[in-house]
Amino acid sequence: MATEVLHNHNVHHNHDEETSTKVVFGFWVYIMSDCILFAMIFATYAVLHTHTMGGPSAHDLFSMPYVLVETLLLLTSSFTYGLAMLAVHKGNKSATINWLFITFALGLAFICMEVNEFHHLIADGNGPQRNAFLSSFFTLVICLSKTVSRERKISFREKK
Repeated sequence: MATEVLHNHNVHHNHDEETSTKVVFGFWVYIMSDCILFAMIFATYAVLHTHTMGGPSAHDLFSMPYVLVETLLLLTSSFTYGLAMLAVHKGNKSATINWLFITFALGLAFICMEVNEFHHLIADGNGPQRNAFLSSFFTLVICLSKTVSRERKISFREKK
């Protein structure tokens, strides 16, 4: 009987290791597929950013201080999300909620700025259909925004 218990324990232990290995492998496949996707999108943008067909260029359309604030909001929200995940790992519920609230506020500010920027671009006739540059710009920004929000949902579910 003791041998049977040990055998069942080892089978269960090996199953946990196998599941963990599959999860890690799946994670790396997911990361690599995102890398490939974004490499293609960035390459497309790099090739098309000068194809304005007589329209405005990035320098004409974007205010660098505005873009800097958007970037800082996004980077800071990524940092605060990391702090929230550390709080989850420590089992600190109130810190988790506080960091997630801060992350949400920063993310909401970023989204509001992006929507405002897109609204003004489109209202001024500079939508994605205007030229190849704007088409690649809109594709890049929207894909990045969706991926960041998707990855945060996935990582939060994994931490629960």
